[in-house]
Amino acid sequence: MPRFSVKWVVAVVLIGVVGGAFFFCEYLIYFPTILKCAWPKISHARGGEGIDGHSVDSAVRAMVLSDTHLLGAVGGHWFDKLRREWQMERAFQTALWLLRPEIVFILGDIFDEGKWSSQKHWEDDVRRFHRMFRHSTDTELVVLVGNHDIGFHYEMDWFKLQRFEKVFNASSTRIVTKKGVNFLLVNSVALHGDGCPICQSVEKELIKLSRDLNCSLQSAQSGSGVMDGCEGSQLYPPTPPIMLQHYPLFRVSDAGCTGQDAAPPEERHLLFREKYDVLSKEASQRLLQWFKPRLILSGHTHSGCEVLHDNKYPEISVPSFSWRNRNNPSFILATVSPSSYTLSKCFLPEESTVISVYCSAGACLLLLFLAHCLWMKGLLQCLSLCLLGKHKSL
Repeated sequence: MPRFSVKWVVAVVLIGVVGGAFFFCEYLIYFPTILKCAWPKISHARGGEGIDGHSVDSAVRAMVLSDTHLLGAVGGHWFDKLRREWQMERAFQTALWLLRPEIVFILGDIFDEGKWSSQKHWEDDVRRFHRMFRHSTDTELVVLVGNHDIGFHYEMDWFKLQRFEKVFNASSTRIVTKKGVNFLLVNSVALHGDGCPICQSVEKELIKLSRDLNCSLQSAQSGSGVMDGCEGSQLYPPTPPIMLQHYPLFRVSDAGCTGQDAAPPEERHLLFREKYDVLSKEASQRLLQWFKPRLILSGHTHSGCEVLHDNKYPEISVPSFSWRNRNNPSFILATVSPSSYTLSKCFLPEESTVISVYCSAGACLLLLFLAHCLWMKGLLQCLSLCLLGKHKSL
């Protein structure tokens, strides 16, 4: 009977250690981590002419993440796919539940193999995306296109682009307006500048959007209605846009980037290639001249960085949201009013922390098992000696 009870106690302890580690690492760990995050106050804002008096409730609360890279059927190992996609799903769902953003932007490279996936594999990837990033009607999800979604410039075609736009029910280049704030979405993959049909179409749309925004600003400043040359233009709230795209604007390297989510020191001085790692100088200058954005948010590099272009246009590179690309994924929380904005960064649990917890649980299991074996061996030896002593006395 004592041996039976000890076995049950050991079994319960072992199950408790395994279950506790699993529940903590797969569910609970996201709550204390994301609870550290909070929406920044607009009273500490930057990017406008001054404090505009808007409260957090009257401003837009936007969550920005990037480079989810849902693994495909060709290069994605099933365990890697399961592990990293579960991490992103739990992180995203926990963030929605705790932070309740009004709008979520994902800055491209939604899929890892969209550039070459077959229709069947594409549909499977899309189903997984909609399951992982499900959301209520209170939250608007806006998705931008990246090079892994439709291919680099030399790989993209109308079929891939339209397939992507159909899934997300919107043009890849457009303006999303919310509470008087203009969010400009740019298909940066098509800004190669070589006159390709898709490039021409995107640039034509950008020029039209630039004209519409400039006419809206001029009309508001003059107060006299439609300005000359602005007939037929669409009016937007008269405020410079926040520009979102996949590729960063041109910069030489990440040498000036700092912070715990910046590129590793050994990679920061590697020179970026135009039209591959960053946009070309020409495309970057055109976008700045056309729109004069008060903030640029970009992805692609998988690392965080803050750059000031022409001493007046700030750009934030948003790191990857996936453990596959970073040990410490993160996302941006932005509180934006028509004339001001403020940002904060929210880090997710580190993959190394989860691995350490599982290793510690495994070590505890091993120690408990060895202790149990030694204890049982000692008990058996004691019983054997007692029985041997009684036998000799008889």
